[in-house]
Amino acid sequence: MGKILSIETSTSVCSVAVHNAGNLTCLKELNESGAHAEKLMGLIDLVLSESGLSYNGLDAIAVSEGPGSYTGLRIGVSTAKGLAFALGKPLIGINTLQAIASGHTYAQGEVGIAVLDARRMEVFSQVFGENLAELSSIESVVLDEFAYQDFLENGKVYFSGDAVSKVRSVIMHQNAVFLETPGVSAKNLGKLAYAKFSEKSFEDIAYFVPNYLKEFKALHSKKNPLLSL
Repeated sequence: MGKILSIETSTSVCSVAVHNAGNLTCLKELNESGAHAEKLMGLIDLVLSESGLSYNGLDAIAVSEGPGSYTGLRIGVSTAKGLAFALGKPLIGINTLQAIASGHTYAQGEVGIAVLDARRMEVFSQVFGENLAELSSIESVVLDEFAYQDFLENGKVYFSGDAVSKVRSVIMHQNAVFLETPGVSAKNLGKLAYAKFSEKSFEDIAYFVPNYLKEFKALHSKKNPLLSL
């Protein structure tokens, strides 16, 4: 037991993986416009086929729950809920920022800060310590040179996520370490999802919604106020 399909669509990357007891079996990713809406199900079919699994052979469906892109999260969560309901499989929600931070191991006294691009000089972030202990809540942070100063003054701070380059352009502290490895990937959901699966920590399919963190606001054309972008 423990064959889990993981779906990660919180950013521009459309990422799907299969794990068995937390170990990666297959991973497929696309970073192109429209991939979430047009190619997500095709990627799911592909990872199942290459893993030698049928849909019914899965034990659970895991999905990155946010924060992140409104459209990406909506598509990913809707797909995961639909599959879980249709297959009668449990649904597992994974904190996107925790999944990003899980790509690195932190020693005692070190912290990891997962950062996702939230446009302009703003990021979604959360701070983690040894064994992924949560040292802050999920929050929206406007970057300046003093951001995360309390953590930076106390030891090494490892930044990861798709907003690393943005953070690096502002924070010059000697304790800041910027991880270049891609952190937004379905491969990082596996161990977290298996831990929740083992604990039977499942979501209520009927009520589970993404954590958008910020209220979605549609942009309107200045030339035509009736035209939404």
